[in-house]
Amino acid sequence: MKTLTVAHSPDADDIFMYYAIKFGWVSTPELSFENLALDIETLNVEALKNSYDITAISFALYPKIRSEYALLRTAVSFGEGYGPKLVKKQASKLKRNFKVALSGTHTTNALLFKIAYPEARIIYKNFLEIEQAVLDGEVDAGVLIHESILNFSDELVVERELWDIWKELCKEELPLPLGGMALRRSMPISRAIVCEDALIQAVNVAHTHQGVLSKMLLERNLVRVDQATLKKYLGLYANEHSIEMSDLQYQAIDTLFEIGFKHGFYDQSIKARDYLIPKEYDALRNS
Repeated sequence: MKTLTVAHSPDADDIFMYYAIKFGWVSTPELSFENLALDIETLNVEALKNSYDITAISFALYPKIRSEYALLRTAVSFGEGYGPKLVKKQASKLKRNFKVALSGTHTTNALLFKIAYPEARIIYKNFLEIEQAVLDGEVDAGVLIHESILNFSDELVVERELWDIWKELCKEELPLPLGGMALRRSMPISRAIVCEDALIQAVNVAHTHQGVLSKMLLERNLVRVDQATLKKYLGLYANEHSIEMSDLQYQAIDTLFEIGFKHGFYDQSIKARDYLIPKEYDALRNS
């Protein structure tokens, strides 16, 4: 049996979407999976090194790893009228060159932020440390991601929603592409298809049995939030739209890549569908 490594972030939506496999609810006869949890910027950096068989990534990173990784159709997180938040202390006023903490240089929120605030002075921190950095005055502002957007100090206020930056840039009613999954291109196609199908099934099973799985995650202290916050968070980022991408989601990703290309972040503009695993391979091989 071949063992493959799945790297994902420690935030609740990634844990939720993977753990149907971890708990044995989804399996394949020829493959087994081992997982590890790393913060999103570490995942992005490791993807640039081609470190893991399957890995969570920021969608904004994908054009830079397209030659090494295929884009998966599942375990995706999009914002629909919400997303990362730029926060600051109450009553403070940000200068044009304000100092800001971001969760990583390759994240989608960093791409949008850099376009909107080209003169800001950026430092990078683990996403769990950003709120405190703003409170301590280490930075003037910070972009909160993951569960941090739901519960943060009353001393802080939202300066700007990154969703609003996205709307201004894309000029269409499209969801905001945040996180996705990628799989090594060096993997045999038939095995890659089995992997993707297992992950699709895991996300589907997790969504279908959200109550049971959430209870198990909470009882085992596998997530950092309480029951009410977990339910709300999963409604945002691990929902029916996470199981398998739609036409609208592909359009949104393509728009993100086009925006990044126009602003000099990528060497060319690409289309997401051109980089998927060719699921028709098995049917053609057996025909």
